[in-house]
Amino acid sequence: MSNSIDRVVLAYSGGLDTSVILQWLRDAYECDIVTFTADLGQGEELEPARAKALKMGVPEDQIFIEDLREEFVRDYVFPVFRSNAIYEGEYLLGTSIARPLIAKRLVEIAAETGADAISHGATGKGNDQVRFELNAYALTPDIRVIAPWREWDLGGRETLLAYAAERDIPIDKTRGNKSPFSTDANLLHISYEGGPLEDPWTEPPAEMWRWTTSPEEAPNEGTYLELTYRKGDIVAIDGVQMSPATVLAELNRIGGANGVGRTDIVENRFVGIKSRGAYETPGGMIMLKAHRAIESITLDRDAAHLKDDMMPKYAELVYNGFWFAPEREMLQSAIDLSQAHVNGDVRVKLYKGNITIAGRRSDDSLFDEAIATFEEDEGAYDQADAEGFIKLNALRLRNLARKRS
Repeated sequence: MSNSIDRVVLAYSGGLDTSVILQWLRDAYECDIVTFTADLGQGEELEPARAKALKMGVPEDQIFIEDLREEFVRDYVFPVFRSNAIYEGEYLLGTSIARPLIAKRLVEIAAETGADAISHGATGKGNDQVRFELNAYALTPDIRVIAPWREWDLGGRETLLAYAAERDIPIDKTRGNKSPFSTDANLLHISYEGGPLEDPWTEPPAEMWRWTTSPEEAPNEGTYLELTYRKGDIVAIDGVQMSPATVLAELNRIGGANGVGRTDIVENRFVGIKSRGAYETPGGMIMLKAHRAIESITLDRDAAHLKDDMMPKYAELVYNGFWFAPEREMLQSAIDLSQAHVNGDVRVKLYKGNITIAGRRSDDSLFDEAIATFEEDEGAYDQADAEGFIKLNALRLRNLARKRS
């Protein structure tokens, strides 16, 4: 194995996997380690990661712990929701959209600290290895990426524990009440994989869910929210101006309390494996429903339909790790242009896991009651014009029917 690496920036959580990786990198590459821990709103205390890195001999000035919540929602989550992106009809891209920002900071810190490489703890079976690395290469084409799970001969938890014990790596060795699920969390979602979920016939256990009340136990009265949009982004809830991260956190809190946000899906990973996962995305589900509602009155018909045509490709690009690819940026430019007049208010009702649109209004609305009304329209629309419209559109169908009769 090459030992030409002097310094590596490691995406570090302080858990078993990344603590073992930290020592393994030293053993395998005889290099210095820089650790990077991102706060994306996962709801966990991150200072223990600093303490663990210090115990493992990482110098204080080589430990990076950063609060990226506002950047994450403003520059990654909100652009995705302007597109109404949803992968394979159900997945709101909660894990996918976090990886570009982490990759971006990894390569930036590598440049700042003079590191030769970056490293991550994603396995060789999953999507995250692809997302981390494609996004890193898109920004820093000559960066070296070390993926220990593709190189070492360590296997499961017991093997990692044995390695840690041999090298005095400080970890929590007791499993205790540890969840059997592999989870990933940020401000947009929390995901669950593994354990009993590996059988797609098995219902997720009720105790698994962390963010959401079960719909059966949610309040018996509906909760109303008024969301204010400016250029496709929510800027206020019930008239209170909020930052992007605060908007999403508040929607998560209120949505979760009303049983909103649970999904259980089998998705197709980019690497070709079908994977069963359960997700809680309460704020995201509200944002998706409300955004489509405000667009329904502010977007031109054909612009809206073209945008819907682009969405599956956009979602696939984000899911597969092509956030910094030119095709995603091209689509984003078109999407953002479409949002210039997506302004106004949407009123939503949350009730036992359901999201209902209770009203929408905008100074930029294209909805014309004088034309749409079923009452007298005072000449705003001449219904006789529809006859020629229908005949022109039927011309080819009538000709085809005659030729084949």
